[in-house]
Amino acid sequence: MEKKNAFTITRARPENAAALLDYLKIVGGETDNLSFGAEGVPLAPEEEQAYLRTQVDSPDHVQYLARVDGELIGTASLNRKPGRMRHRGVFGISLKRAWWGCGAASALTEAVLAFARENGFAQLDIEVRSDNVRAIRLYEKFGFRKLCTFPAFFRIGGQDIDFDVMLLQLPQI
Repeated sequence: MEKKNAFTITRARPENAAALLDYLKIVGGETDNLSFGAEGVPLAPEEEQAYLRTQVDSPDHVQYLARVDGELIGTASLNRKPGRMRHRGVFGISLKRAWWGCGAASALTEAVLAFARENGFAQLDIEVRSDNVRAIRLYEKFGFRKLCTFPAFFRIGGQDIDFDVMLLQLPQI
């Protein structure tokens, strides 16, 4: 099956809550690169729906979904920091393993970066496993640079996992 450019990117809506929670259980079970496992995130569908409702038309928070024939295959989010850190945002992204390498992660990243530019973000940061070469290459392609390493950021099965913090400076107009 040809996967390249077979996906669509849309902004998440409250009615996507249940599908998004199901998706997070799937990706959490496919990789140790996320802060959660196959249990997903500890939110009820109503809580996720309320969270997504706060993002509708928000200039501070956004979540994009990548879909193929209605199937949710990836998501990316950006959340603005409060107060004196309002110029900064935290970026997150995930993709079902079967769709790694198809271009959806780049398309999701481009959507987040466009949102960030349109809404006056100056800096974006992301946390990534230090050994996740594929993700690091993606972020570097878009201009992210490593700031530092957090040793033993995760502990999975008794093994300490280091994470890098990467930063993107956006030009200000």
